[in-house]
Amino acid sequence: MFFMIGITDREKELAYSGRMIACQGCGRLAGMQVFMTYTVLLLFFIPCFKWNRRYYVRTSCCGSVFELSYEKGEMIRMGDPVDISEYDLNTVFRGRPVKRCSHCGYETDEDFDFCPKCGQPLG
Repeated sequence: MFFMIGITDREKELAYSGRMIACQGCGRLAGMQVFMTYTVLLLFFIPCFKWNRRYYVRTSCCGSVFELSYEKGEMIRMGDPVDISEYDLNTVFRGRPVKRCSHCGYETDEDFDFCPKCGQPLG
């Protein structure tokens, strides 16, 4: 008789339609994608037990990732209306800030001192 048991980490996007915030990574106004990570025990490829739930927010502007408190994450998972503010987020990963040329409007996330399109200094 064979038993197929496994442990794996998974990620699940949660439905959240709250207000936009000023991104702590790049300073731009950004939408938020809330997701949950967890570890799961699989028995014959069927998830049986979940633990180690953590909740995160990914911004739409630069892709920065912030950890959300467990309590607010659980409220979002249950479908309760929750308002997330900048004070609820702890930085996990800072995305690359986007630089914009004031002369031609070109946007880049590279570390240029001058605009590659028109040659003016980026600020």
